[in-house]
Amino acid sequence: MRIRTTTVALIAALALGAGCAAPDDHPSAARPRTIKPVTGCGPAAWTDPADLAPDRTPARCAKGAPAPRRLAKPRTLTVATGTLGAEYVAPLRLALARGEFKKEGLDVRLKVLPTPEALPLLAKGELDALWAAPEAAVVNGVQGGFDLRWVAGNFSPAPKSRSGLWVRLKNGERASSVSLKGTKLGTMIGKGSVIMYPMARTFAGHGARLDSVAFQQLGSADVLTALTGGGVDSAWLLDPVWRRVDGDGRYAFLGGQPRGEPLGGALYGPTLLQQDPDAGVAFLRAYLRTVNTYFAGDYKADRAFVAELAKLLDIDAKILTSVPSLRMDWEIRKGTTDRLQRAYRDAGVTKGAPLPENRLVDRSLYAEAVGHRLRN
Repeated sequence: MRIRTTTVALIAALALGAGCAAPDDHPSAARPRTIKPVTGCGPAAWTDPADLAPDRTPARCAKGAPAPRRLAKPRTLTVATGTLGAEYVAPLRLALARGEFKKEGLDVRLKVLPTPEALPLLAKGELDALWAAPEAAVVNGVQGGFDLRWVAGNFSPAPKSRSGLWVRLKNGERASSVSLKGTKLGTMIGKGSVIMYPMARTFAGHGARLDSVAFQQLGSADVLTALTGGGVDSAWLLDPVWRRVDGDGRYAFLGGQPRGEPLGGALYGPTLLQQDPDAGVAFLRAYLRTVNTYFAGDYKADRAFVAELAKLLDIDAKILTSVPSLRMDWEIRKGTTDRLQRAYRDAGVTKGAPLPENRLVDRSLYAEAVGHRLRN
């Protein structure tokens, strides 16, 4: 499914009237900013972005760190997200429930909006942040003049997770010998999604390209039915749906999101990047503190905590514990946006020269939150 021309035109038109910087003039957070050491956030609070090892230990501070630094003047922030019930939103929901944002002087309000609808509002300052991913719509928006940055990651899958691309095996086939060329793939997420990157990587491992497969976009309740009923040959199955075919010899898991590499998180517009970076850092400080305090390891081992999360997310606790804990990870790996853009171009949902990483990513705000000074 291509991003519709009307959507791209709307993004470009709104960019021109949104007070956004010109494409070649995208300043990030106001400079210079004083970086101070943060108690409880030592060397382990920062990892080299170039470290792409799948078993990399995520950055962590001590529990309760970084400590709140209440803003002199309270702020109200509106943050858009595609859903309130997904597990990757749990740190935000818990930070609200436990008052972590309030400790920073922030009144955070979550609003459910899909990314294409939220982007123009973010660029115009009608939204302060977006909890989503650097999808193709984000790349197209920045190319059109929006001053947006991906400023923090969210998670990468646990080693035992099998959320990703599953295929129905034909007689005599094995996972290693499956051919994907000319097959039909079912997914609830369109070609503009970040999953196109891990999908392309998996396809390449089986001698296929994105354009050699017919995509069929389905509702969340229909993806598994289409795979098991023969309507599609393969499908991208999310948590916890993949558990329904795990261990069944008729199906094979081919690959999912790269381990150790977050593909989403917080995106900021000009309000928190330039006009009020203090509030932008404060928001991330509360988020990081929540991760360090409650999501540092296997948080699903704590039954009482699982019960609290299940209530917050409106999910059955048994379903929540049927899949491994996510590896919450606020850092952004080097080159992720390059790999995403390559997949988007292959899928035909972006055009033009790829954007350099510094046009899409800003690590300075989470670095400041943990007291890390970036090298020039």
